[in-house]
Amino acid sequence: MSPKQSRVRIRRPAVAVAAAALSAVLAAVPGHAADDPSAPPSAPAVPTGRQPSERPAPDPGPSPAPDPDPGPDPAFGAYLDYGPRGVARMAELSRWLGGTRLRVGHTYLPGDRWSNIEGAPGFLDVWADWRTRRADRMLVLNVPMLERNEEGLDDDEVRALLRRGAAGDFDHHFRALAERLVALKVPDTVLVLGWEMNGITYTHRCGPDPEAWKAYWNRIVTAMRSVPGQEFRFDFTPSRGRDAVPWTACYPGDDTVDIIGMDAYDQPRGMPFEEQVAEPYGLRAHVEFAQAHGKPVSYPEWGLFRNGDNAVYMRRMLAWMEEHGALYNTLTDYCPHGVWSCDDNPRAAEVYRSVLSGRTEEPQRPQPQRPQPPAPTPQRPPAGCSPFELDEWVEHWLGGKLCMRLDWWSRTR
Repeated sequence: MSPKQSRVRIRRPAVAVAAAALSAVLAAVPGHAADDPSAPPSAPAVPTGRQPSERPAPDPGPSPAPDPDPGPDPAFGAYLDYGPRGVARMAELSRWLGGTRLRVGHTYLPGDRWSNIEGAPGFLDVWADWRTRRADRMLVLNVPMLERNEEGLDDDEVRALLRRGAAGDFDHHFRALAERLVALKVPDTVLVLGWEMNGITYTHRCGPDPEAWKAYWNRIVTAMRSVPGQEFRFDFTPSRGRDAVPWTACYPGDDTVDIIGMDAYDQPRGMPFEEQVAEPYGLRAHVEFAQAHGKPVSYPEWGLFRNGDNAVYMRRMLAWMEEHGALYNTLTDYCPHGVWSCDDNPRAAEVYRSVLSGRTEEPQRPQPQRPQPPAPTPQRPPAGCSPFELDEWVEHWLGGKLCMRLDWWSRTR
C-alpha cells in the first residue's frame, strides 16, 4: 500500500516459518493433526496482531473418506491460519455459516529463504490432503518471488535481484516448487505469484524495475509450466488503487496470466465504497482491465480495515464480487479485517453470515423454454370423400378427418 493507504501488515512469512517447521515435525508423528487435518493442533499458531476470539474446536472423529462430489458450491473461503490449524478451522467456520461448504483453502509460502519458497516438506501436505478430498475444491497458494521478502531491501538491491531473476538465475527454485505440488497431487493449484507488487511492502515489488519484474514473472511461469503433469493457474494480484506504481505497468502479458486478482481492504479512513469502485486503478478499473484481457477476476485478500465495523462495505463488497462473477474470493479473517474470528465487527459479521449462510449449491439459473410446435391445421376432406365420425382426440392425432371415397367402385371397373 502507498504511504497514504498503508496498513498494519501481518508479517505472514515470519509466522509461516514457524508453522512450516511445526508441520514438518508433526508430520512424522503418527495420528497427529498433520496426518488428520480435521483434528485441531495442540499448539496453534496465531497470526501476529490481535488474538482472535477462541471457539471450541470440533470433535474430529476418524479421518473421513473422500466425499462424493455433489456439485459446485460458491467458490469462497477465508484465510484462517497458515498450517494445520487453518484447515481444521474451516469446518468450524462452515458450521457458523449454517453448513455452507468452503470450497477455497488459502495459505502463503514463507518468503524468508529459497528452501521454503520451494515448498518445505511438511508445510503443504495438510493443504494438499484437504484439497484432494473433494473434486470441486480449490487451493490458493501465495508464492513469493524472492527470498528475504519482508526484510526491507532497498530499491537498488531489489532491482539487481529482479534482473537476476529475469536472466533465469532462480528458475530452479520454482521448478522445485512445481514438482513438489505435482507430487502432492495438487497440480491445479492457483498460484498468487508476487502479490501486491505495486506496493512497497515486499522485496518482490515491481516499482524498482517494472520491465525486469515482468520478464522475471514470465521466467517463473515458464519454468513451472515445464514440469510434467502441472495444471497451474497464475493469479496476477495487485493491491487496490495506484499504490507506489500503477499496477497496469507491471502486467506481464496474457500468455502467462490466467486470473487477474485484487487485494481490496476497506481503506483509507473515510473513503466510501463508491470511491473504492471509481478511484484510479480501483475496483471498476480492475474488472474492466480483466474483461479487456479476457481473464476472470478474483479477490484473494479482502476485508474490513480503516473504517471499522462497516456493515455497508461488507454488503457492497459481497454484492460486487457476485455481480462481476469472481472466480473465487477469500476473506482475511482475523482482526481488524475479519468477521468470524474478530468480535470487534459484529454488524459486518451479521451481514457476511446472512448473505452466505446455507449456500450449499450455486443459484439455479432458469432454463430456456423450448418452443412448442404448432398444432397441425385440420385438413378438409377432398371432394367425393365421405368422412367418418370419430372422437375429437383421434382426429387430433390423425391431423384431420378420416374419409373414404365413394367412387372407388366405379373407378375399378
